[in-house]
Amino acid sequence: MKLRYALCAGAAVSALISAPAFAQDTTDETVEGEEIIVTAVARGQNRIESSVSVSAIGADEITKLNAPSSADLIRQIPGIRSEASGGEGNANIAVRGIPVSTGGARYIQLQEDGLPILEFGDIIFGNADNFLRADRSVARVEAVRGGSASTFASNAPGAVINFISKTGEQEGGAIQGSVGLDFETYRLDFDYGAPLAEDLYFHVGGFYRTGEGPRDIGYNGYDGGQIKANITKEFDGGYIRFSAKYLDDTTPTILPQPVRVTGSNGSPSYQAIPGFDPRTDSLYSPFLGQAATLDGNNNPATFDFRDGLSVQSFAFGIESEIDVGGGWTLTNRFRFADNSGGFLSPFPAGADSAQNVANAIGGAGSTILFASGPNAGQVANPATIGGNGLLTNVVVFNTRLNSLDNITNDFRVNKEFDLGGGSLNFTSGFYLSRQTIDTDWLWTSHVQTVQGDGQAVLVDIRNAGGEVVTQNGAVGFGATFFGNCCRRSYDVDYSTYAPFASLSFETGRLTLDASIRYDFGDASGTITGSDTGFGTGVASFDFDRNGTISPAEAQTSVLPLGNARPVNYDFDYFSYSLGANYLLTDDLGAFVRYSRGGRHTADRSLFSPAVSTTDGSLPGGDAGVIATVRQLEVGAKYQSGGIGFYATGFYAKTQETNVELAPLELFDSTYEAYGIELEGSWRTGPFSLTAGATWTDSEIQDALDASTIGNTPRRQADLVYQATAQYESDLFTLGANVVGTTDSFTQDSNQLKLPAFAQVNAFVAFRPIERIEVGLNAQNLFNAEGFTEAEEGSIPANGIVRARSIAGRTVLASVRFDF
Repeated sequence: MKLRYALCAGAAVSALISAPAFAQDTTDETVEGEEIIVTAVARGQNRIESSVSVSAIGADEITKLNAPSSADLIRQIPGIRSEASGGEGNANIAVRGIPVSTGGARYIQLQEDGLPILEFGDIIFGNADNFLRADRSVARVEAVRGGSASTFASNAPGAVINFISKTGEQEGGAIQGSVGLDFETYRLDFDYGAPLAEDLYFHVGGFYRTGEGPRDIGYNGYDGGQIKANITKEFDGGYIRFSAKYLDDTTPTILPQPVRVTGSNGSPSYQAIPGFDPRTDSLYSPFLGQAATLDGNNNPATFDFRDGLSVQSFAFGIESEIDVGGGWTLTNRFRFADNSGGFLSPFPAGADSAQNVANAIGGAGSTILFASGPNAGQVANPATIGGNGLLTNVVVFNTRLNSLDNITNDFRVNKEFDLGGGSLNFTSGFYLSRQTIDTDWLWTSHVQTVQGDGQAVLVDIRNAGGEVVTQNGAVGFGATFFGNCCRRSYDVDYSTYAPFASLSFETGRLTLDASIRYDFGDASGTITGSDTGFGTGVASFDFDRNGTISPAEAQTSVLPLGNARPVNYDFDYFSYSLGANYLLTDDLGAFVRYSRGGRHTADRSLFSPAVSTTDGSLPGGDAGVIATVRQLEVGAKYQSGGIGFYATGFYAKTQETNVELAPLELFDSTYEAYGIELEGSWRTGPFSLTAGATWTDSEIQDALDASTIGNTPRRQADLVYQATAQYESDLFTLGANVVGTTDSFTQDSNQLKLPAFAQVNAFVAFRPIERIEVGLNAQNLFNAEGFTEAEEGSIPANGIVRARSIAGRTVLASVRFDF
């Protein structure tokens, strides 16, 4: 069984192949326009003849772009909005006009080799991209937007983005060492694959990385890596493949940080606070020490801020395909993933002048003492503290991801019928998964300086009577600045079952296809919390064991473990997709598609009115836990010689129930969006250019907050775009990539805007001798400012907004040896 590898020469949006889920390493070129797509379709299909919007990023482009995270890499795909400013995880990813209504990838399924990384892309603090790393083991990334994504994957009405692994059918590999020139990082990447026999081959690859990272945090915050391996045995009529992945990685997670905003809401100017540049600084610091709290069993525990976002995953999979005769083919993919970790990051509940912050905590006339750092114990001058006279009240998002274990299986049967004047392809299958979500929310609150270069320190507040009302910087051992909300613990298993089927009919230049999917399942487990009727949740605890309860210790959040409540409900939803494609010429096709898909909101709904507080059922029916997306697409595709052009007009209508975390607030909204998605590539000799742009007109049609009806959804820009130009010869490669967005609103109220920005990345590689490549890669070459989200809906009186910024310029040097 020899499978083709198709490479669109020079395209940053490139290769699509005919393997069931993994990529082969053959190099036979495919005729232009005959690239085969394999993600979210019934069978491998020619891109020009398909009635879906699909793009891919090939292994060469992944290497050249050298994106800092998987979410940064995904930004290269047209139609995708990826807010990758948080680091190597915790990104917000949306598609076309479907809103960014929660963290994570709510309407997108991120896959590895055809199976989801997690069943739900926006598990709170456990986003799917937290467990995803793009390294040299990845052959390509395929993305299907809309269309059949809703019927060939569960919980994916917006898109399926599939990271497809190399398999080693041809011998080869590489080892690469990288070092940061203007930031501290050291990284080693490797991969190697080869046949062991004529019908047996393997591939192994991975990376290890350590260093401070792109922001000055004052310690080694990036530490870890992964290794992936697979082995394939072919036999007459099929194959079987075993795969494994081990990921153990620690990275900081950057949340919104204080910035100065002047001007007006409609024309704001975002400026770095003196001594704190959001592109290169963060609220992390070696002087934050340990976060003391009560754990999920109400026992005292401490957690290190240096752990940041820590993830561990061990996954094992089996994929097989067999021709059982008569043209019938059976395919099965299975994977078990043992996922766990933790999320620890400082979130500013507010920032103000140091004296105002001190007075709000200790009363008028309070003084400030350094609680950590080189001046610990000394009285601070509020006018000059931190170099800017500011303090920030921090809620520490300390969430233990005890288990996000995931078991998935996808079984399919396929047959193609010859109808004489045409052909009919039939596919049917059954999908099942079991996703565990076992987490403890152990938030605490402290006060610290707004200070860069890894120099931020904790402070204590002493009231006018001389009493220190904080404890080693802690104001309370709970979410004090959020009204002591959000002490939660839940352990819930979600089972999903989905039969699906599709028919595709081809006759001459016309292809018609239809697919359906019925998702049903159940949720079972227990939840408890301190802010939703479970109990008061606030008590006293002597953390320092001195026999005296301090004001901070009197604000200790506890879990009402004796008042846990059940989760016990069933759900179901129906999805379908209808499409048609007509080849006007051999190089030009036109398509139309309509689809309806659903999304189970899972843990996002646990503490909402959707789930009964007595028996864990759904008193209002499963509509409270199911979001729906309807989409209409009309497009054209042209590919000939060195030119490719793809255009898709789309309409999307989204109905969802959503819950804001702090304070707890229920949303029931309807969104509508129109737009056009463009993608093109051009190659002439050694020069190539690829580009994509998505224009969207989006509107809130209905909402519980009537004042937002008619507004544009938050963080939805009119235009997002990306482009890559490169020149490649035998001796060197030189290229640049730009990713940009027009302005958008920070919140649904449509007052304060996030300014437009464009980030330019560049890469150059020299090949002085065969098999050796020396490269430089610059991210954000011109050190542009860019903000992807902000907490405030308008400029506050003190002019300080909490916003999340892209990282500043970083330059990475590398040496690679190919073998």
